[in-house]
Amino acid sequence: MDFFDDILIKEALNQKFAFITIKAKDHVLYLTLNRAEKKNAIHPHMVHEIAFAMQFAKQTSAIRAIVIAAAGDVFCAGADLKAFMGMVGEFDSSIPQAKEEVLIGELFNKVHKPIITKVEGSVFAGGFFFLAGANYVVCNDGIKLGLPEVKRGLFPFQIMAALLEIMPKRIVVDWCIRGFDLDVGDAQKHGLVTHIVTPKTIDKTVDDLLDEIKENSPTAIRLGLEALDSMSPQESKHKYLMEMLRKTVSSKDGAEGLLAFKEKRKPVWTGE
Repeated sequence: MDFFDDILIKEALNQKFAFITIKAKDHVLYLTLNRAEKKNAIHPHMVHEIAFAMQFAKQTSAIRAIVIAAAGDVFCAGADLKAFMGMVGEFDSSIPQAKEEVLIGELFNKVHKPIITKVEGSVFAGGFFFLAGANYVVCNDGIKLGLPEVKRGLFPFQIMAALLEIMPKRIVVDWCIRGFDLDVGDAQKHGLVTHIVTPKTIDKTVDDLLDEIKENSPTAIRLGLEALDSMSPQESKHKYLMEMLRKTVSSKDGAEGLLAFKEKRKPVWTGE
């Protein structure tokens, strides 16, 4: 670790985060979603904090891999729609607001470091950004993997685009249309999950992967992932798909779906 890396690491670890925690150990950045009381729902400023952590990892040569995990029994329940519609609430973070909109679907390919997502709890909706954007997904058997948006009058636009990069088209579209829970075994068969584990073996599996990664040339890996990134441009897709999500949320069916979910009743669709 050189002097510049040491300064970057100390500066990053001294930041105040409202929605995540980070630590650096043995050339690995550990990023944990830390909003368990809200089922780690994605807040707009959480995206800014994740973007900061990813940029830190990218710029720090001592960081050779990233592990993403989550506090609590739900890995991520998806987007915090109220917050994304402007009701962000109060939070204490030293990470500044970005000058331009940060799209979470674009963050993971840009870091050019191997990413392992450690999934110990259920994943829903926007939580699949963390799985689709990773190089390895180590997942406890038996957890729920759900895309329930259509049951709320919404559609997983950006998640669909992210999943289509790694899963068969008909499987992804069917999942989005019917909104079911995908079995972990099927998720592995279709390419979303790379390792199925148990709570007792998950840490060892992640550590074994990290050991293998760190045995290889970090420069070769970084340049290889940079090349892969340049071959798969998606920036324009995610901007457009975010606008489509906003349009769906503001529709009558979108409002009815969210209200019905809140009131624990079956929605009455109008097609508007």
